Amino acid sequence: MQYRKFGKFNIETSALGFGCMRLPLLKDGSGDIDEIEAIRLIRDAIDKGVNYVDTAYPYHGGKSELLVSKALKDGYREKVYLATKSPVWFVKVHEDFDRLLNEQLEKLETDHIDFYLMHALNADSWKNIKSLDCFKFIEKAKKDGRIKHIGFSFHDKLEVFKDIVDSYEWDFCQIQYNFMDQANQAGTEGLRYAAAKKMAVVVMEPLLGGKLAKEAPCPVQTLWDTAKVKRTPVGWALSWIWNHPEVSVILSGMNAQEQLDENLAVAQKALPNSLTKEENDLVDRVKAKYAELTKVPCTACAYCMPCPSGVDIPGVFKIYNETAMYNDLAGPSAWYNNGLDKSKKADNCVECGHCESVCPQKIKIIEKLKEAHEVLSK
Repeated sequence: MQYRKFGKFNIETSALGFGCMRLPLLKDGSGDIDEIEAIRLIRDAIDKGVNYVDTAYPYHGGKSELLVSKALKDGYREKVYLATKSPVWFVKVHEDFDRLLNEQLEKLETDHIDFYLMHALNADSWKNIKSLDCFKFIEKAKKDGRIKHIGFSFHDKLEVFKDIVDSYEWDFCQIQYNFMDQANQAGTEGLRYAAAKKMAVVVMEPLLGGKLAKEAPCPVQTLWDTAKVKRTPVGWALSWIWNHPEVSVILSGMNAQEQLDENLAVAQKALPNSLTKEENDLVDRVKAKYAELTKVPCTACAYCMPCPSGVDIPGVFKIYNETAMYNDLAGPSAWYNNGLDKSKKADNCVECGHCESVCPQKIKIIEKLKEAHEVLSK
């Protein structure tokens, strides 16, 4: 296992961390965690050198922390750094910070959390926890030993990320990062910004929710095949991230033995600055090729918004484009039908034409919304 320095601290964490958001499930359709297999996988990872285990209050409907506590019995707790997250959306008064942390300590059957994060911060939740004096809670919890290191996970724009970083002496942060997300959310600039502040950076969604682990579309695979050193799509995606010396840990939600084995194998070889210029250039070409596969040339400039009928035009096109980019209809379709508010779906379009009159890309939006709805509604 490769180990990396964790920010400014005299700590070395495994380059690969075990993310407990997508644990193996029972085959009975209940959606319940397959506890025997999940515990076996987590312990196997630890036995093979993984020393960073990440969970959170809401994962698996609140059952992930309970599962992790079972996996870390029999001496395994002492072998790892344990990370979990404060569900800030439940914090309505200052006392909720303490109440939730104590509940998590009880569920995890431990007296301290090694790495505690304010979960999924965005502009609104950041404003809320600041108003409720989160820093007072953090200082108290660190002083009494319940928290060893404090950080935050993040989903918003770069300027919000920088504001959060600059507002407190955080120990680490957790960002979504992969070769397709170089300019999204915190992105590469945010990664380097945090590292320059001596913060450790933990990466989530390295495979874009599994999209970059699937069999690549033919035009993309044709590019991968030109490389002198052959890698799987997973190998390329993880190697590209670990090539960045600013990254301390990559979290992977491994729910099968073959996933764990492949990730461990990549982690042994993917050292900082180990990719050649030609290989980095190839990744850039692959990123561009994925973008070429889109169904709609939408840049998400949002000139078309707000839609008079409430349609989330850029959002619908983003979901629709993913069906072609990643050979994946099931995921985007499920989100369109179950995750997107009905009032924002494409079939609410009344063909007023306002969007098309202001679109800089001159997209035939009305036609493309019909097309997207027809495909995603299946």
